[in-house]
Amino acid sequence: MNATAALHYDVIVVGAGHAGCEAALAAACMGCRTLLATISLEAVAQMSCNPAVGGTAKGIAVREVDALGGAQGLITDRSGIQFRMLNRSRGPAVQSPRAQCDKRLYATLMKQLLERTPNLTLRQEMVDELLIADCGMGIADCHSGSEAACRFAERLRHLRDGVAPDKLTVPPPPPGSLRVVGVRGASGLEYTAKAVVLTTGTFLRGLIHHGPRLSRGGRAGEPAAMNLSASLEALGFELRRLKTGTPPRLNGRTLNVAGLEAQWGDEPPPAFSFRTEKIDRPRRACYLTRTTAKTHQVIRDNLYRAPLFTGQIKSRGPRYCPSVEDKVARFPEKESHQIFLEPEGLDTEEFYVNGLSTSLPPEVQFEMVRSVPGCEDAEILRFGYAIEYDMLPPHQISQTFATRRARGLYLAGQINGTSGYEEAAGQGIVAGINAALEVLTGGKESFILRRDEAYLGIMADDLVTKEITEPYRLFTSRAEYRLLLRQDNADRRLAGYARRFGLLDSAALAAVEQKQAQIAAAAGYLRAHRTRGNPKSYWDMLRMPEMTLGRLGFRVSGSGFRETEDDSAEFGAVIAEAIQIEATYEGYLQRQRDQVDRLTELETRAIPDGVDFGRVGGLSREAIEKLTRHRPRTFGQALRIDGVTPADMSLLAVYLTQQGQV
Repeated sequence: MNATAALHYDVIVVGAGHAGCEAALAAACMGCRTLLATISLEAVAQMSCNPAVGGTAKGIAVREVDALGGAQGLITDRSGIQFRMLNRSRGPAVQSPRAQCDKRLYATLMKQLLERTPNLTLRQEMVDELLIADCGMGIADCHSGSEAACRFAERLRHLRDGVAPDKLTVPPPPPGSLRVVGVRGASGLEYTAKAVVLTTGTFLRGLIHHGPRLSRGGRAGEPAAMNLSASLEALGFELRRLKTGTPPRLNGRTLNVAGLEAQWGDEPPPAFSFRTEKIDRPRRACYLTRTTAKTHQVIRDNLYRAPLFTGQIKSRGPRYCPSVEDKVARFPEKESHQIFLEPEGLDTEEFYVNGLSTSLPPEVQFEMVRSVPGCEDAEILRFGYAIEYDMLPPHQISQTFATRRARGLYLAGQINGTSGYEEAAGQGIVAGINAALEVLTGGKESFILRRDEAYLGIMADDLVTKEITEPYRLFTSRAEYRLLLRQDNADRRLAGYARRFGLLDSAALAAVEQKQAQIAAAAGYLRAHRTRGNPKSYWDMLRMPEMTLGRLGFRVSGSGFRETEDDSAEFGAVIAEAIQIEATYEGYLQRQRDQVDRLTELETRAIPDGVDFGRVGGLSREAIEKLTRHRPRTFGQALRIDGVTPADMSLLAVYLTQQGQV
């Protein structure tokens, strides 16, 4: 292969964070020749913030990524140093796994997997520009002089000259008139592809805040991507700014944890991946402490130096993971806030201070940290900081994560306004699958998960129908059918898609089929058998409050399910968990399935592309604006848009019927 041919790919993924890794792996596994370009190969799969994976709802999303053939769960199992199942006492609908990871090992293992994956090339290359072509033209025509391409080129030239996007006099190319056919790197090399996935994280024009001091960077110690945003603005995309932050890291040798509450994981540790047979790794504890009155006073005395309060930071951060100065200012009545001291690995003494995210000046961070019990003599290894970055409001994408303005361009991760490794990985694998389908089927096939199928489907639907004004995070409360979307059944829900796309090997798929068959056999046995003299079957008895298989006299050990010679049965732990849930919540599960069936008509009733909502008589101005902005695919999706009512949908249905479009 000559040097020029080596720069042609099927799919290019820009950014090797958690979204980019999953996108590249999925595309490569589906047979596409894939390039994963990243600013630094030393930072592949970097855990930029908390060295942990999972959490409420987030852990379920990781299991869904795993069921689709993704890597995040497997790598977590192989690098974890503490594993817990959250919300065990609150019922199966909200139970979620969480693991503390050895952050260096996690990144190393993910990089090894990428390097060893067929069809996948890793390259250290900063991407500066998107290459475009007219729709209908080949990649060789990406320098065509069409009107749309000329608009793009002229807008890009003015943007590089410092003209603000809202001051450009040249209108953007019409939506859908151009497609992205590759990227130009800072090296000057051009890489072409049939689909490009941007997973840029916090790197697009990243601006780091250490108190009043500002510096450009996508992460501490790494440069920002300063040029790529201009290509997006030249195409006509709307960009906004979001903010996130990180806490200081401490030297564990200088911590006094003797008086703190130690928090250990579960034994045996619950695995993330259904492909993990056993976790046999050293474990470490986290330590619980709290801020004090002195901590709060130090923060209040220095709010005039906090970028969040001086106006230096102009964008919004995550509401559910605010900086400590924001918590102290917003909740003055609270005497303290919970802090977790979390180890970052087995071969380091570095501790992450969960709950103390801050952008206060370094000298203030010293005083603040040492006011926390257990940290009186703590040495700060890295200072906390805040970062602002560009994102694209996700009404500009579809549920496939393809952009609406340019064909062949997909977005995943923080560029869509989300936060969290788990949300990023989920978007990455769906975007990677769809980018591969763009290549393999010419866009004739796509992959969209419904809200009743997965938290990943809920996230995709929320992103395209809701106004994202702060970093989006998954919660179980976002799910209408959360009892159907449990952590224990993710493999049974989604492995069929992995089979369809070739993302899981035959052994993994056979294991899921065997598990499903064993659950069915176990349920059949319990429905057909009863204790002597009792008119109720074992299944009916299991539905009673507080009843378990153990109390019914069954052995729960090992794995699988089998009927024994004495007309009894043995249940493996995994099978027992599934049976217990299916029996205990049988009525609730059936009601949710019935609800899904009733709403199927709305969710499958399509709204044709290109509808001019302004022509629909009787629609309110707000409804026209929202429907035009979000371009919902179905009536069900349209009804989830704020400001759109059932009456609006009735008017739309009448209009489409009159136009012969239904």
